[in-house]
Amino acid sequence: MTTSIDRPPEPQTSGPRPHAPLLRHRGLVRLTHWLHAVFLAGMIGSGLQIYTAYAHIGYHGDTFGVPNPFDGTRMALPRQVLLGGWLAGGLRWHFVLAWPFVLTGLAYVLFLAFSGEWRALLFRPRDVPGAVQMGRYYLRVRRDHPPQGKHNALQKSAYSFVLVLAVVSVLSGFALAKPIQLSWLTALFGGYEWARYWHFVAVWAFTAFIVVHVIAVLASDPASLRAIITGRYRGRHTAGG
Repeated sequence: MTTSIDRPPEPQTSGPRPHAPLLRHRGLVRLTHWLHAVFLAGMIGSGLQIYTAYAHIGYHGDTFGVPNPFDGTRMALPRQVLLGGWLAGGLRWHFVLAWPFVLTGLAYVLFLAFSGEWRALLFRPRDVPGAVQMGRYYLRVRRDHPPQGKHNALQKSAYSFVLVLAVVSVLSGFALAKPIQLSWLTALFGGYEWARYWHFVAVWAFTAFIVVHVIAVLASDPASLRAIITGRYRGRHTAGG
């Protein structure tokens, strides 16, 4: 017979377990993220359908100084990457998908504003030293991973920049869709052709960011991919949820 003195102490169950997954992304964030992925894929496909109808950027005889290998040609892209079937179909899909894309983006921005999570994403001057150290780590100059919160300084700079690209993409898109009704907005971009140019640059810079973003996640932090699906993150470098 054993007494209470002889029994080994029972493990404590209160408090967070070590290495327990952290809540990183709430439901609304995950929902808007994946809806954006679907809407953006459709807008890229329909945008390519529109672009193939007229591959020139700029006024006739002027390219705005941007080299375009497809200028003056009929682009022959695989049907699998196009949406709409022809110019009018591409325009219709592009305009239809633009509204849910904007509304889900607005829902996400409002969530960031009211929840206070914008602080974890916004790049500020005080983040410059951290961005330099993260750059040194990625370049293998620094061995140990710099301390970080939910996002490191380079990630915050990228997310802040891509938000600007998204705003320019949306506004220039509306300037192209409604050049008469929103003549002031079209004029703000320098006219219809310049609005088309800025839309083209912003959208493809946005797309390039997505490609780099996906590659970086898969190569350096696969736990981030699971987190945007399940909401929970179990990684090596994050100090907070």
